[in-house]
Amino acid sequence: MSYTCPYAQRVWIARNYKGLQDKIELVPIDLLNKPAWYKEKVYPENKVPCLEHNGKVLGESLDLIKYLEANFQGPSLFPNDPAKGEFGEQLVAYVDELCKNVYASFKGDTVQQASASFDYLDNALGRFDDGPFFLGQFSWVDVVYGPFIERFHIVFSEVYKNDITNGRPKLAAYIEELSKIDAYKPTKVDPKEFVEIFRIRFLGQQ
Repeated sequence: MSYTCPYAQRVWIARNYKGLQDKIELVPIDLLNKPAWYKEKVYPENKVPCLEHNGKVLGESLDLIKYLEANFQGPSLFPNDPAKGEFGEQLVAYVDELCKNVYASFKGDTVQQASASFDYLDNALGRFDDGPFFLGQFSWVDVVYGPFIERFHIVFSEVYKNDITNGRPKLAAYIEELSKIDAYKPTKVDPKEFVEIFRIRFLGQQ
């Protein structure tokens, strides 16, 4: 895993939520200088995250979240309510498209172009009224979206001087409540470090 990768953060949060800190060890690597042994001996895809368990090496964050749910004990991240389950699947199926739209905005009128994506999040957060999260109570959907919402909140504030929660009360409440989740707290990215990474990767600034 990497401490700065949102995909790795997803599985890190799920591990913490299920109380698997003593069963699953974090092995951080430098994504800008990946060790040769990682690709050769651990995970040929050479991406993070990956999990080594029972002699197998598995990858892809969404698959790993489901793997933890199926193969380890601990609190469930998946709702029993069929309506919540269906809506959760719809949201997760859309996350890559939403992120792609926000990334595309960095090449144009950023705040204006990304506005619809943040409106979508605010509207989705109003679907269930039994809590501030996407399915009301904290679930795998928050594990999937949270790391990206965290990063967008930082970048739009620090780089574009725009608060993505303005006029979006449910998104504002979501970010506030997410920061109180014990499983999430230790996984948060360092804002200053992430802004530096963002400027290099997306804006070509050194």
